[in-house]
Amino acid sequence: MTITLTTPAMLFPAISLLLLAYTNRFLALASTIRNLDPTQDQENTHAQINNLRKRIQLIKRMQEFGAFSFFLCVLSMLAIYAEYQTVGSTIFAASLILLLYSLGLSVREINISVEALDLHLSHFNLDRKKRKFSRDKPE
Repeated sequence: MTITLTTPAMLFPAISLLLLAYTNRFLALASTIRNLDPTQDQENTHAQINNLRKRIQLIKRMQEFGAFSFFLCVLSMLAIYAEYQTVGSTIFAASLILLLYSLGLSVREINISVEALDLHLSHFNLDRKKRKFSRDKPE
């Protein structure tokens, strides 16, 4: 398959926005970690800390693979520009694979984030059926 110089260039805005989103998630998580109170002794604090550690490592890997995907995208453009079409196409394919892996890590981090929210909500010990019933009652 022959690709032109503009094909990898179309990924530039997408990868840039993706890296920005990853950075925003990292900053939000870092803020959460910095605001943890070490004197607060809750029953699920240990689970929350483990969850935060997993998430921070996943975000780091998401950023690494996203940045490396961006690097390979630029490298593929250089190869295509230098008229090494096959090399450029192969590098571009590798870039797409790394981008897919980065997105997969993102989905995994989102799932862990949802688990963290469920853990936090477990403090309230509300029965879901009671909440639904009370919400559906006319006032």
